[in-house]
Amino acid sequence: MDPIKVDFSGRGGADKSREIVIPPEKAVLKIILSVVFALLTGAVVYYFMLPPINLKAIEFYYFLGIVIASFVVFLALLSGVFKHSEYVPYVKKRSVVPAILIGVLAVTALVGYLVGCQFFRAKSYYRIMDVDKDRVFSEDIGEPNFDTVPKLDEAATNRIAQRSLSELAKQNKVSQFKIYNGTAASTNYPQINYQGRPMRLAMLNYGDVFKWIGNVKNGLPGYILVDTANEKREFCELEEPIRYSLSDHFGRHVKRVVRFAYPTYMFDNPSVEIDDDGRPFWIVPRLDKTIGMFGGRDVVGIVLVNAVTGECTYHTMDEVRNSKSLQWIDRVYADDLILEQFKYYGLYEKGFWNALVFWTGCVKSTDGCNYIALDDDVWLYTGVTSLRSDDESIAAFVLVNQRTKETRYYDGISGSTEIAAANAAKERASEKVGYTPSFPLLLNIGGSPTYFLVIKDKEETVQLYGMVNVEEYNSVKVVGSTISECLDNYLTAMKNAKIPFDRSSAENIIVPDEINTDDTPAAEPQGDSDSAMTGRVTEIRSAVIDGNTTYYLRLDGDSAYYAVSAAESEQAVILNVGDTIRASVSGSGLIRNLKNLEIVPA
Repeated sequence: MDPIKVDFSGRGGADKSREIVIPPEKAVLKIILSVVFALLTGAVVYYFMLPPINLKAIEFYYFLGIVIASFVVFLALLSGVFKHSEYVPYVKKRSVVPAILIGVLAVTALVGYLVGCQFFRAKSYYRIMDVDKDRVFSEDIGEPNFDTVPKLDEAATNRIAQRSLSELAKQNKVSQFKIYNGTAASTNYPQINYQGRPMRLAMLNYGDVFKWIGNVKNGLPGYILVDTANEKREFCELEEPIRYSLSDHFGRHVKRVVRFAYPTYMFDNPSVEIDDDGRPFWIVPRLDKTIGMFGGRDVVGIVLVNAVTGECTYHTMDEVRNSKSLQWIDRVYADDLILEQFKYYGLYEKGFWNALVFWTGCVKSTDGCNYIALDDDVWLYTGVTSLRSDDESIAAFVLVNQRTKETRYYDGISGSTEIAAANAAKERASEKVGYTPSFPLLLNIGGSPTYFLVIKDKEETVQLYGMVNVEEYNSVKVVGSTISECLDNYLTAMKNAKIPFDRSSAENIIVPDEINTDDTPAAEPQGDSDSAMTGRVTEIRSAVIDGNTTYYLRLDGDSAYYAVSAAESEQAVILNVGDTIRASVSGSGLIRNLKNLEIVPA
């Protein structure tokens, strides 16, 4: 009798290498169907995910992984492995090739990452931004013209732009649209130069998906321009509506338009601008990874998308920098890309280990940025501080041209950061509860670098202006209810602090906001008797009192508020900032009463 063989190895079971593979019925057909369903899945995923077909794009690897994995899932479902476990070995065997493909993708991505890793290529990251350090602040940035100095940030622009929606009432579409606010900051109120004025452009959005369905044939009727210097706004109605935007769906979404036109290109977020004739275009920067496979992203060209027709044209960066026909473009390099590249410049001049351990000569940008109009371009401004800094002081600042990426570095200027300066100005208005400062703008006042900012109330309305000296921020920080008052206070503070500056040029700075350009300026009624007045509305507030809506108007050049009830004047309901009114006034003090309100035709 043969001896009984007992397996003491602990493995148990049958030899898996000899596992029986039982194919399901119509196995070949199920493989073909799995391939078809995987391709259909890829088409759907591609339509919504919009990955570039490019080995330098990590999204492309995710996309391929989804398609390959979906083949395995469909094969398992069609084979019925969840009901018939005997088919599991078959599905496992057929999944070997997909698993190998996913492994190859993972290894390729890993090698591509290591080739462009900052640990190995720190110097390459440092050189991605060419920085000009031989600059003189007072030579590059002249005395400000307050007629073109931006005073409105994104939040304040939003408040003013919202009022322009009432102009759609003329088309019976006031409830059909709203202001576009996307997730990418570059698409919301981008600051541009238009006909020599600093502007922020607000795009419309459909009220909701049902409003889109109802208006998709007619498109968006126009856009809103807000002058950030004089706080005026204009709804620009177009002869041909905008049919391609970030608020459209399916084939009219801008990102889908450029993806189908250029399937292999990598893109940054689109930004909307208008050319010299007021025609809207989407600027879509084309990116490339310049270090290894995934590192050192930079702009190598742009796609211009006509927002009315959807026509796409591609231009290289050489064309953007040198072609006169493209000089109207202001924003090619997004804020986050500029700050990312400057981070590499500030960290890796002396290599990776110095940036990691020693920090010798390492600098970083301060939190936040603002924009300066210079040479008919928009320049991003940010302060520079040491990695060892307590974030309260700067060591320099940089200006970066958002069209060409020309970078100017101004060294040898020490002082407060922008946030510290904003807080210093806020302290000067501490009695105003709920007031908040904007992010400061850098100006040249008498050759002395100066932070200029506005202080807003809870309604995002500009109430005060502030100036803080960059280098002597502890002793020279002032506010004023007008720019003239603020400037006078600032010059006096610099004199008292014995700060050297060019007094003749600083004292000759003209402040246009003190010049009332209306033909009939606002009157200043006295006493309780009624008096006639005419003025331009600069602010509107409202309150419901005893069931009636009362509007409080502020007029250009006047600090008082004028109250008028909607029950007494129907025209008060349709009043907009910028309208000129004629009325009778009674009372005195901060709040006065209006009667017989009329809107004076423009």
